[in-house]
Amino acid sequence: MSGARDLPDVGDQKGFIHLRVRSAYSLLEGAIKAGKVPRLAADAGMPAVGVSDRANLFGALEFSQAAKDAGVQPLIACALPVTGIGGQRAERWAKVPTVVLLVQNEIGWLNLSALSSSAFLDAGAMDEPSVPWNKVVEHSDGLILLTGGPDGPVDPLFVQGKPIEGAAALNEMQATFGDRMYVELQRHGLPTEAQAERGLVAWAYEADVPLVATNDVHYAKAAQAKSHDALLCIADGAFTGQEDRRRITGEHWFKPAAAMRELFADLPEACDTTIDIARRCAFMAPTRAPILPRFDAGAGRSEPDELMHQAREGLKERLKQVTPAAPEADYWTRLEWEVGIIQQMGFPGYFLIVSDFIKWAKSHGIPVGPGRGSGAGSLVAWALTITDLDPLRFGLLFERFLNPERVSMPDFDIDFCQERREEVIDYVQARYGNDRVAQIITFGTLQARAVLRDVGRVLQMPLGQVDRLAKMIPNNPAAPTTLAQAIEIEPRLREARDNERSVATLLETALELEGLYRNASTHAAGIVIGDRPLIELAPLYQDPRSTIPASQFNMKWVEAAGLVKFDFLGLKTLTVLDRARQYLERRGAAPDWNGLPLDDPKTYELMASGQTVGVFQLESQGMRDTLRKMRCGSIEEITALISLYRPGPMEMIDTYIDRKFGRQEVDYLHPSLTEVLTETYGVIIYQEQVMKIAQVLAGYSLGEADLLRRAMGKKKKEEMDEQRVRFVKGASEKGVSETQSGYIFDLVAKFAGYGFNKSHAAAYALISFQTGWLKATHPVEFMAASMSLDLSNTDKLAVFYQDCRRFEVPVKAPDVNRSSADFDVAWDEEKGAVLYALGAIRNVGLEAMKHLVEVRETGGRFTDIFDFLERVDPKFVNKRALENLARAGAFDSFHNNRRQLVEQADVLIAYCQSVAAERASSQVSLFGGDQAGAARPRLRPVEPWVGPEKLDQELAAVGFYLSGHPLEDMAPALKRKRVTFVAEATALAESGHEAFMMAGVVRRRQERASQKSGEKFAFVTFSDPTGEFECLFPPEQLRKCREVLEPGASVMVRVRAKSADGEVRFFGDDATRLDALIDDGQMGLRIHVSGRTTDAEALRSRLDRAKAEGKGGEVSLLATLDGRREVEIRLPGRYRLDGALRGALKSAPGVVMLEDA
Repeated sequence: MSGARDLPDVGDQKGFIHLRVRSAYSLLEGAIKAGKVPRLAADAGMPAVGVSDRANLFGALEFSQAAKDAGVQPLIACALPVTGIGGQRAERWAKVPTVVLLVQNEIGWLNLSALSSSAFLDAGAMDEPSVPWNKVVEHSDGLILLTGGPDGPVDPLFVQGKPIEGAAALNEMQATFGDRMYVELQRHGLPTEAQAERGLVAWAYEADVPLVATNDVHYAKAAQAKSHDALLCIADGAFTGQEDRRRITGEHWFKPAAAMRELFADLPEACDTTIDIARRCAFMAPTRAPILPRFDAGAGRSEPDELMHQAREGLKERLKQVTPAAPEADYWTRLEWEVGIIQQMGFPGYFLIVSDFIKWAKSHGIPVGPGRGSGAGSLVAWALTITDLDPLRFGLLFERFLNPERVSMPDFDIDFCQERREEVIDYVQARYGNDRVAQIITFGTLQARAVLRDVGRVLQMPLGQVDRLAKMIPNNPAAPTTLAQAIEIEPRLREARDNERSVATLLETALELEGLYRNASTHAAGIVIGDRPLIELAPLYQDPRSTIPASQFNMKWVEAAGLVKFDFLGLKTLTVLDRARQYLERRGAAPDWNGLPLDDPKTYELMASGQTVGVFQLESQGMRDTLRKMRCGSIEEITALISLYRPGPMEMIDTYIDRKFGRQEVDYLHPSLTEVLTETYGVIIYQEQVMKIAQVLAGYSLGEADLLRRAMGKKKKEEMDEQRVRFVKGASEKGVSETQSGYIFDLVAKFAGYGFNKSHAAAYALISFQTGWLKATHPVEFMAASMSLDLSNTDKLAVFYQDCRRFEVPVKAPDVNRSSADFDVAWDEEKGAVLYALGAIRNVGLEAMKHLVEVRETGGRFTDIFDFLERVDPKFVNKRALENLARAGAFDSFHNNRRQLVEQADVLIAYCQSVAAERASSQVSLFGGDQAGAARPRLRPVEPWVGPEKLDQELAAVGFYLSGHPLEDMAPALKRKRVTFVAEATALAESGHEAFMMAGVVRRRQERASQKSGEKFAFVTFSDPTGEFECLFPPEQLRKCREVLEPGASVMVRVRAKSADGEVRFFGDDATRLDALIDDGQMGLRIHVSGRTTDAEALRSRLDRAKAEGKGGEVSLLATLDGRREVEIRLPGRYRLDGALRGALKSAPGVVMLEDA
């Protein structure tokens, strides 16, 4: 839009244009999406409208395009926070006053972009974005200034009775903007507005500066005032019923022109001015064709020549390293053809830039993925080492990536080790210039569940009630369910809404706020690189958590602005592989990930067993079950599984498996398609197969076939009808009947809707194979690396710990004299073990543990607890850290009474602090070497924790039972009672079993009230030796079992299991304390003792404490005499054979083992 639209005459008394609408990009303040503002204006008969968000231009391009579509002139503006007008100084933490700057032309756009960018880039990490007035002066050309109203720098001065200072500020503005300055008046019903208005009008008349009427629009309709009030409370962490909080009046809506004319009936010229201003603004944010950054090839070569040179040299190297999957001539022919297409489409520089930073990363030891997405279909990309998949080996299509018949930007998705991704971005900045590289902004939204919880909080509704309602909304991050959809499909939500006014209010408010932006951050992967300073192409933003600027336009609009995106993804699995490689390198076994034998039988045996916890893409329970059925035997079958295991194609998994094992006949649809569909047993899985079917059966070029694939994916009827005619006609020319070709077209169209990109799946399958190979051949290193990457996630660590037990991988308990801050590996001769990380213990801090390890490595092993306290810095090891290290057993190597250290931690930390203080003041003992002069405290003797008590303390520190489980000793007896532990029960439930007897220690019980009856039901979490499980007890069962289900109790539970959508849920029918089994004599115990070393008195005292009158189980001693004779002695009476007794007996001198009898 290059000029002003026809606007009403200034004299038209009905005319008015809103100049300052806050869109949703005024985060948690504006409640109108930027793209919807122009439609509001058009519906109100306004020929133009202005959006002025605070400090930012996030929505400028989106707003401009929406205005163009609505036939409305966009007035691009910004409410810019400005400091230093009239010599004023902004107090730190105070809200910085704003002026409104509107863009008149391209110069104004560049200046406003510069100012908005500066507000973010030059602000401190904790400061509000703002710019000094002198910078506004420097960038004032092409801009119109409004004085800012109540939020501006002038109005408060008049309200405070400072007319001289107010006039001085206005004079300063006028000196810069001259006839491009307007005195802004607002009337939202606040007394302060009227106070300020008198001084403003007087100055304006005297200085001959026009007045302009504005409404500070926050929301679309007057009826939305309450929901907007809730939005402000969400922003401020306040409650709607709170008195001392921010409020605005109910006048901040998109009022019609007539209402604004009536409001300013005494100053009609202030409304006329809005039209004058609109006439002076003739600019919309520009869209551009992609502007590719330039690659400096050096040696005087052009980008096309350099691409050809590098591609040829690269292919020579690749063909030396692999056994070609086709004649070498085929590789060279395809390479020349691809290079020609790339040059024709103008993308040599793009390929060279991506290849450059990938080669740099690899040369610096940074793990890089094999290349996912359609880019893996390019042989040039393989030659340039952008990807590591030979497209001829995997049957991948270049046209799926770059289609000469549909020009669009290439898009490589590049995975890097997540810990070193930033290094690659730093390199790109250094290579192309800091001012030409930026991240891409992204916005967090108030989605259905989150907005319900937020609104429930500000309305002060019961947390449990809101949580229950939120959980009724399906949670599918890939295809989020909106609140409106949830209400439509979930009868419980509708029932709650209809029965409770508070719930109805909650839902009404949440529906109006859903989808608004909550915060700004940066895209996880996207980086833009420009051929010039980016500020000339788009305004910039600075995320306080990042050192790299970001574009103010999001992914969609940054590309529309002409910026070219490169994806730098951080993939945790690559870090796992690299960490494992480092462990293996210590013993000379570092693998070449790209040289692994893809037919390795051990790897496929692992996958067939379903033991793929931690294996990339294959670790969900449903995926593991499918692996057991499919028994993948090749990389192609892993590729197929990854493609099939998604909503839609999942229904074809059984067909694929049955055809693979000959239980169902393979149907290739037509003889000519046999080669296309052989790999997948006639099942159409991949988008590439759709393209090949069109090529082989109907004579499409692969470029045309890609257009067909896209049309089928969009399911637009007109386009599909045209393609059907083309397909049937092409097939008939190849001798296929119209009936058969029509049938095949319809079938292909069905599968095309959810067909997967084979290039993407093959790249994922390669990483899946690599992680599977690592787990199958080097389980110790695999477990340590996997646990390292989930160091702070105790739930995930518990899963890996159970997996270690299944794979017979020892996990050594944390030990301050052996463990590292992170997970590590130790090898004793031929046996490896995982060393548990000190940093994984709760509330100790990773940096503190690094300090501890550094002290040990510098000064040697710690000899006792006092040596430890004398050497560590109390700034790192505080009381809580000391307690949890003790609970976890980290001091057991020199002090095995954990309880003593925990209960006297105050004394120990005081000693540590006094030693550190003396060390700091150089008061070192003359006789104690490095030992400080403070006297070592005497620790009060206490009985150590044993059995369940010891394990419970360990649980508190580690997050799960590490050195044992309270039920482990009882496992044989529980097995006789047909108890199934959760790991096995889950697998059985997914196979259709429904009824189980289970046992566990109660971790927590959460009771809630039923919406219908008001009765209490409960979610109870149990822990058993194989994991944790949650069980729902309905009201009737809870009443019966409540006293049994106390946290810490060991319980046997009768459950029903239901398996749906890959999730198993357990429902409790009954529960019995294991004490009852112990007391009713259903358990007995045999104690194996050594005749020589047994301390009979210690044994007797432990047993006497557990004697039970008429209850409990029998105990016998089995003694080995002279190294060969065994004598069994049955002890009189009965005993409580609980975990506490078992723990005490285990630690008694001479006890060899305990055996259930």
